[in-house]
Formats: sequence, C-alpha cells, structure tokens
Amino acid sequence: MQNKLLLSILLLLTAMPLAAQRAHSPRTEAMQTITRTRAEAIVRFLADDDLQGREAGQRGARIAARYLASELQEAGIRPLLGDSYFQPFEACARERQQPARRWQVHPDSIALFKALPAHRSLHMANVLGVIPGQRADEYVVVGAHFDHLGTDPALEGDAVYNGADDNASGVSAVLQIARAFVASGQQPLRTVVIAFWDGEELGLLGSEAFLQSCPFAKDIKGYLNFDMIGRNHREDHPRHVVYFYTASHPAFGQWLRRDIAQQGFRLEPDYRAWERPVGGSDNSSFARRDIPIIWYHTDGHPDYHQPSDHPDRLNWEKLTDISRAAFLNAWDLANEADY
Repeated sequence: MQNKLLLSILLLLTAMPLAAQRAHSPRTEAMQTITRTRAEAIVRFLADDDLQGREAGQRGARIAARYLASELQEAGIRPLLGDSYFQPFEACARERQQPARRWQVHPDSIALFKALPAHRSLHMANVLGVIPGQRADEYVVVGAHFDHLGTDPALEGDAVYNGADDNASGVSAVLQIARAFVASGQQPLRTVVIAFWDGEELGLLGSEAFLQSCPFAKDIKGYLNFDMIGRNHREDHPRHVVYFYTASHPAFGQWLRRDIAQQGFRLEPDYRAWERPVGGSDNSSFARRDIPIIWYHTDGHPDYHQPSDHPDRLNWEKLTDISRAAFLNAWDLANEADY
C-alpha cells in the first residue's frame, strides 16, 4: 500500500510540470497580450472623424497607413520590403463617364489606360512587415484591409463613413497578432508576413497588387484574413462568428474547435468549409491562386457601408476573443510542420 502511494505521488509530481508547461507555453502566454483595451485604442483611432473615412488614395488613408507602419516599428517588426513598410502601387480606370469603370492594378491594364485620351489614376500603398522564420522558403500571411469609403459632403448630418467594423476591427486583430508573435519570444518555423491592404473597397486592389509582384507567392502556405469581426449579426446571438476555411485543409476547422474547448473562448462559430473561398474580401486574391485561407467574419448588419458604422456599436468582448483565437490559428499556420 505504501509503495502504491509513493508511486502515485511520483507520477503526480512528474505530470505537474507538463501541465504547467501547457498552461504557460509561449503560445498561450503570448495570446494573453491581446486585450480589449488595445483593440479599443486601435479601432477608435482608425474610425475617428479626423481620418475622414480612410478612403483609398486620400489623406485619411495615408494617415492610417503611417499609423500602422509606426505601430509595426514600435513593436520591433521590420519592413518586408527593404527599409520601407510601404508598398506603393497605382490603380487606373476609365474616365468616369465611360462604362466598365473598374479599377485595375495589373501593369498591362495600366499601360492600356494610359494610352487613352483620358483615364483615372489613384496612388495607394500597402503596409507590410515581416517576422523572419526558420524556413526562409515558407511563408504565411496575416492580413486585413485598412481603407474604407471616405466622406460624402452631400449627406445630411453625419458625412463620414467611419468604418469601425469595416475594417478597423480586422486591423486591430492583425496588429495585436503581430505583437503577440513578438511577445512569444520564439522564432516561428515559417516566415510571417503582416499585411495591411489598401484599396480593398475599390476591388481588392492592395492584395492583388501584392500578389502580382510577390516573388514568393508560390511559397505562401496559408493566408489568415479579417474583415468585419466586431459586430453582432443578431443581438440574441452575441457569440456568432463565421469561420471560412479551405475545405481541403480540415485541420483549420479542427484547430478552432480544439482552441475553443481548451481556452474557453466565448464564440459559436459557423464553420464554412469552401474549396476555393473566393468571395467577399482579400481572401479571394489568395484563394484564386490556390493558397489555403482562413477568414473570420461576423456577418452583415444594418450599419454596413453606412456612416453609422461607429466604434460604440462593436462587441468588444467578441472582437477580443476572435483576435485571441485567430492568433492561435496564426501560430499553427506558422509552426505546424504539416497541415
């Protein structure tokens, strides 16, 4: 009997460090740096009236881009492209009285527009940072668009499309995830690109410009996208979140189920496996190139693309839980040897 008791105590003492290691792993410790307070600070800055709706190619978007670059620099995340966090690009379209006025970023299309008697041109810039991985030939990208719809001086009353949910909410998740990687103190297996896209509202222009010129596009193993992750689709379903992912990678769905069970996130995901998730947001640019994606979205609401998309209407607890769960996704994308 005494020997059995000693053996039980020995087994318990042996197991305790393993349990403590799981509870206090770099992954979960870093996740705790993602907070509601930080989310509110980011969203309220980006959705302030002084940024005038962050319209692509306009002053408010340029201020937002500089803010994001300064945040990456302060976090110790270096630029992806040499000495600059900015990836400038041009988009062109037909003169606005002409049909088929869609903006284009492909160099061949731009050359055709510039040969016309009149054409429209916008100059924009993505904001890109990088966390180098152990494998120089494997990448994951974590991204969200920062532009929105600008202002309409003809509107009575509120003339600013603040875009708190669309998409200051998504930007806050990406910034916090970037900082959490740094806080972990561990170099990821794969290189992690932190991306803030310009020109999404005009037709996914920033993510398209990035991929058209990206020398390592074929080496991107996964893309994690955020677009509108801060609202309640229905007030009686405050935990609802849509979780799109590439169907041929079932591990993506398993990861979130596991993390909700282990971490107690207050989320009730609608899991939507889709072989090529090409609708809705910048995930389309990646999915069209057969890059596996995960995309968080909390569904539509009456303030979508309206001046009433204000920070005080966000569900901050849900935004924080999504950001934390998504950091664990990003960690797995960057560190799982095979998925």
